[in-house]
Amino acid sequence: MSLTHRQRHRLQAALGDRLMAVCYGAGVDSTAMLVALKQAGLRPDIITFADLSAEKPPTLEHLDRMDRVLAEWSWPAIVRCRKETLPGTGYSNLYGNCIANETLPSLAFGLKSCSIKWKQKPQDHAIKGARSGPNAAPPHPVWTEAQRRGVRIVKLIGYDCGRADLRRSRNLPEADADFDYAYPLQILGWNRTDCVRAITDALGVDMVPIKSACFFCPASKIWELYWLAAHHPDLLERALILERSALTGRHSRFDEVEFGGSWDELVRTADRFPSTSTTVGLGRSFAWNQWARVNGVVDDAFRVKRGADDRAHFRAMANQLRGEDNALDVRSVA
Repeated sequence: MSLTHRQRHRLQAALGDRLMAVCYGAGVDSTAMLVALKQAGLRPDIITFADLSAEKPPTLEHLDRMDRVLAEWSWPAIVRCRKETLPGTGYSNLYGNCIANETLPSLAFGLKSCSIKWKQKPQDHAIKGARSGPNAAPPHPVWTEAQRRGVRIVKLIGYDCGRADLRRSRNLPEADADFDYAYPLQILGWNRTDCVRAITDALGVDMVPIKSACFFCPASKIWELYWLAAHHPDLLERALILERSALTGRHSRFDEVEFGGSWDELVRTADRFPSTSTTVGLGRSFAWNQWARVNGVVDDAFRVKRGADDRAHFRAMANQLRGEDNALDVRSVA
């Protein structure tokens, strides 16, 4: 799938004279965005990826493959950005943060602070630099050049024309104190299917990545939990441990009086939690631990089952339940 003359002109008109920073998520949309920029003859000045130490193994493998592609294009390599913590903090990543503080990721409560703290700010530091602290670093040359010329860098975000991404982009500012923002896929009018096709045609079907997300992301769908159980049971177990720690720990918001029992009792004996606005687990309205028990994903000790028949069943359930939303990735087309 190649850009039409009109699409190429739109991208060039919007971005042709700009200093560009690609916020690369290593998923379908952001990979298609790189393909589109290449076809339009637009070379970004920096490509950043927020490394939370929580991505699934296929995503990390895709990053390495994309670095090889970028080298062939004579483009900059992906800058892997991590939030560095002070030595006495007790953790070095989002998972450790949640375990240490016995809490769920903020997205489970409808907030976005984990993205700001662990994704946005490290990528900003990679561009702007930081004068002090554990993240101290000099600014990237693109920031220095922008300051010298008195121009603004535009951050490129891989939101497509699906309903969810259109809603997200509408709710975001066009600029902040440091950067402008643009959405190349929306300029092109590409949806998720277009993105998969563009990657397949330009790089091959094996370069279509899986959806990029933390293995304990509260936005995960049921089919993704089955997929995780089938392919990475160790990661699902770590997610279950995180959830249990948060809902039974000292900072738990779980009200035993409201629910008529402890969180652990309901997870072990009930099929579901009563309807409530209270977050009861990583699934917000449902607990991953309870789901795993009810659906035979774990044994009595909440260890993920690893038998060949079990994993085949989990794979089959993932394929059966996968929908048409942002689930379209290599697991659908390969």
